Amino acid sequence: MAGQMKKILVIGATGQIGSELVSHLREDYGENSVIGTYNNTDPSGDLLDGPMEKLDVLNAGRIGEVVDKYEVDSVFHLAAILSAKGESNPQLAFKVNVMGTFNVLEVGRKQQLNRIVIPSSIGVFGPEVPREKAPNETVLRPTSMYGVTKVTGELLGNYYFNKYGLDVRGARFPGIISYKTLPGGGTTDYAVEAFYKAIEDRHYSFFVREDTRLPLMYMPDCTRALIELAQADLEDLNYHADYNVSSLSFSARDLAEAIRKRIPEFSFDFQPDERQEIADSWPNSMDDTPARKDWGWQPRFGLEEMTDDMIDKLKEKLDEHERK
Repeated sequence: MAGQMKKILVIGATGQIGSELVSHLREDYGENSVIGTYNNTDPSGDLLDGPMEKLDVLNAGRIGEVVDKYEVDSVFHLAAILSAKGESNPQLAFKVNVMGTFNVLEVGRKQQLNRIVIPSSIGVFGPEVPREKAPNETVLRPTSMYGVTKVTGELLGNYYFNKYGLDVRGARFPGIISYKTLPGGGTTDYAVEAFYKAIEDRHYSFFVREDTRLPLMYMPDCTRALIELAQADLEDLNYHADYNVSSLSFSARDLAEAIRKRIPEFSFDFQPDERQEIADSWPNSMDDTPARKDWGWQPRFGLEEMTDDMIDKLKEKLDEHERK
């Protein structure tokens, strides 16, 4: 139940998801009840409206200190090295994504937290998975270090639930599209970069083929999915750390045309790079029937609604930035 989350820690609050999740949680639970943490990126804007702490997830003692200091009962663990960055430094990706998650789970076990929410990703899927409607239960043999670490995170979360009764929850997210924070080194970053380039330069070279179709989600749906999963009754959940959540699925060309419909002078081309190989190992869409059944998941944004909102909000943001 929602009432079980009273003091919430968001690890990785300055990242793409964290920067928006924190403000939504503070609206629901109060500014001083949601503590954000950061490591390499300093907080700014509305993140500073409530408590913020510097924290490295590889320092388990520091995580425990912050949990104690604020009497935290629930954690959203978002700190991770994403897919493209993970391939350029797989050793760091393993350390941050696996050992960081292990540290958070150990603090949860030792300090008896009520709930830990850890996003997973389409990165867990490999080329053997059905291209259309990848099922919730399927073979998981990813070909990227990011995917390997995300599968490990799911397995660890389920282990801690079954072994220690720690309430660990997670959703496998598609690529996330948002205007608030710049992309952070993921394979689906083209879906955000295209908007910036369309508004600022009127041209974008996609780093994937035009027929590349991947599962994607607009940020308001992403943050809502995390909060709704966290608030669901435990007895309703048939899965724990590994729910598929689905929303949008469109090709890179579909996105380019949707943007050009609204910015007619926008031009684009397609120059696939090494990220294409990661994209080709992922499915085009996911089946999220269990999430819809167990906790009522339902996306609200389609391609047209997302494109309208993204262009409006991004123009506002860039205009404001110019005025400063």
